[in-house]
Amino acid sequence: MGAHREVPSEARTEAATDPELDEAHQALVRDVVAQGGLTDPAWRAAFEEVERHLFVPYYYVHGSRGYERLWGEDPDPVRRRRWVRGVYGDEALATRMRDGELISSSSQPSLMALMLEALDVRGGHTVLEIGTGPGYNAALLSHRLGDAAVTSVDLDPEITDAARGHLAAAGYRPTVITGDGARGCPQRAPYDRIIATCTLPSVPSAWPEQCSPGARILAPVATGLVSLEVRATAHGPRAEGHFLHTPAYFVPLRGASPLSEPVSRPGGVPRRAIGDELFRFLLTLTVGSLDPRDALSLWEREERPQRERYGVTVAEGRQWAWLDDPEGPYTWSLGV
Repeated sequence: MGAHREVPSEARTEAATDPELDEAHQALVRDVVAQGGLTDPAWRAAFEEVERHLFVPYYYVHGSRGYERLWGEDPDPVRRRRWVRGVYGDEALATRMRDGELISSSSQPSLMALMLEALDVRGGHTVLEIGTGPGYNAALLSHRLGDAAVTSVDLDPEITDAARGHLAAAGYRPTVITGDGARGCPQRAPYDRIIATCTLPSVPSAWPEQCSPGARILAPVATGLVSLEVRATAHGPRAEGHFLHTPAYFVPLRGASPLSEPVSRPGGVPRRAIGDELFRFLLTLTVGSLDPRDALSLWEREERPQRERYGVTVAEGRQWAWLDDPEGPYTWSLGV
């Protein structure tokens, strides 16, 4: 069941005296389970015992007059009830804004559960998390593996400072580093697992180099989630694997090259294709490498390929995406 330990009683006082929060928390867990998530009892225990509201004391919602801040200490009971419903809703929450731009969020819990289960951690594994956010995901990992096994990196000192406070309030103390996530965290390498909670244009080459042989990297690339296995070769580490079935939208990794977005309707591409989520995924994955009409031809010829048929390879200083076979006819450079 992992490295669970009792959370200090002072960190649980609010939940113990607030039935509304407790019921909303347990309702969220039931909702994720009803969607088919948390099949691993250890992850279900983590979601049942790590309280999301400790990591999201406030968040922002978009309304007709711009962004509105909801917070747990609001004296207005109606507004506080809205905060409770949101913090334990199965949705991503905007947790930090700067000059009108979203720079940090708390991910959708059902997507977090899917990613953590896909990470396939075992007792004794060490994990590097890229994108600390409010610290909720790091707490779930710490519940499962223990504080010493978890390292989390974020570029913004305000984000990491706040996350340390949230984690301590919940009774967890993983290593939280302020730094460029694209560079990983070499001083605490090697890692058995790397998980990113921010969108990437490509997989940073530093990550496979900081992995143990047989490690796994799970990262949002384009609008999907790619799971890479890392193995040692005579020419250095090779990371390779397929995308998962689910779409995924995250805040971009700060410090990395921006992710180019395809135009809303490239010339020669019919509206029916642009309206198809799988084609938009292919467009984003091939932007800068394939002409949109060539992407359309591939998509039609292969009869609307599902996400799981696509993959990524990082090896020998190169990186490419592919359909079906990394050495097959459909390959293109990634992150150009």
